[in-house]
Amino acid sequence: MGKEKVVIVGAGLSGSLLAIYLAKRGIECDVYEARSDMRKVAMSAGRSINLALSDRGILALSEVGMDAYMLAEAVPMHGRMIHALDGSTKLLPYSGRQGEYINSVSRGGLNIALLNEAERHEGVRFHFGEECVGFDCATGEAKMGSGKVVKGDTLIATDGAGSAVRNAMLHGGVPRFNFSQRWLDHGYKELHIPPGPDGFAMEKNALHIWPRDKFMMIALANYDGSFTCTLFVAHKGANSFDEIDSGRYGGAGDREAALDAFMRDNFADVLGLMPGYRTDFFGNPTGNLGTVKCFPWNAGGRALLIGDSAHAIVPFYGQGMNCSFEDCRVLDKLIGVHGTDWASVFEKYSEARKVNTDAIADLAEENFYEMRDAVADPLFVKKRELETRLEQTFEGYFSKYSMVTFREDLPYSVARRMGNAQDAMLMDLCAGVDDVSKLDLAEVMRRVDALHSN
Repeated sequence: MGKEKVVIVGAGLSGSLLAIYLAKRGIECDVYEARSDMRKVAMSAGRSINLALSDRGILALSEVGMDAYMLAEAVPMHGRMIHALDGSTKLLPYSGRQGEYINSVSRGGLNIALLNEAERHEGVRFHFGEECVGFDCATGEAKMGSGKVVKGDTLIATDGAGSAVRNAMLHGGVPRFNFSQRWLDHGYKELHIPPGPDGFAMEKNALHIWPRDKFMMIALANYDGSFTCTLFVAHKGANSFDEIDSGRYGGAGDREAALDAFMRDNFADVLGLMPGYRTDFFGNPTGNLGTVKCFPWNAGGRALLIGDSAHAIVPFYGQGMNCSFEDCRVLDKLIGVHGTDWASVFEKYSEARKVNTDAIADLAEENFYEMRDAVADPLFVKKRELETRLEQTFEGYFSKYSMVTFREDLPYSVARRMGNAQDAMLMDLCAGVDDVSKLDLAEVMRRVDALHSN
């Protein structure tokens, strides 16, 4: 009997990482990808929201020997740099502990590194330009746009938020298949800050945020000295893409004048660093932001959905990639216990992950409103100051952000439950004082411990 063979649909980040995990267990992989090989053609511009690599993703990369390689070209980000409308800035650290930070990494660079590493393993074969257009949940056969029909011992779909395999499960392939898709009113547009004459034009070790109540812009540093900026605004209404594109913003009359006025009104402090913002804005596509939830993820032992195909989330907790990498890690551990009894592995995997992927999806939406609105709120700033003091003083204190981002041992569902309760209590405390330095930290920590012991 030959080696076990798995068909993977999708050669993005999670598909490439999964191929490495499976190959290390001696399982052959045929990976089918709709796009051309990104190592040979340029990536499409405007859809590369920078990735925030944190502890959950780093742990998965470490298990396949890729962590040190990727971190060598990552840019550490120690906190949020808040840009007020008047041009003033304030750094809100992510943690009061040393060594807790997130890393800005290139999506394309990471994907290429994973593809290269996967191909070093015997039995991993990539098939580019092969789009999966259908899947038979009864037979386990996948149909490609080229007409090719492929089948392995099982199939794992990592084909993203528009998954063809999930679509087959939804439309009769799996009984009582639940599916929901919820869009934000906001979309995004990618802009660019080139390197300055002396390197980085802004503080590189921070995630920059321009919160403007109902919209915002963020910027993450790249290893080459540039910044990838992402503008998040509503599709319709005031301060929207529609208002700019129609030339209605500020009564400008044409869209270029409207864009100029919008940027001057809201991002004057950075406008001089973005000489190509008009070209970027009108040349790059407008992305949509949505959350996908579905269940069950498995078609018996014949197929499994993981990553965005099972649980696409909005990018505001920086956990989309980290969550998908954790998917691969959890699946690998279950294969280590149960072998290639795919029906059993997929069932146990689904039971373990669903509650946690739902939690991070909800956290990501909640964090959108925090980043857009709350980070400029004086009460929120006080709470972050208090949390930083607590983390500097007590080894056992973790903010909600730290639970999600730096506690890979803590399931997302637990981090959300504990973190939201803790946040509410601390906000109430901070609302009652003018200066958080006057609070008795030991008493605050006692209240935190009591909250979590209930």
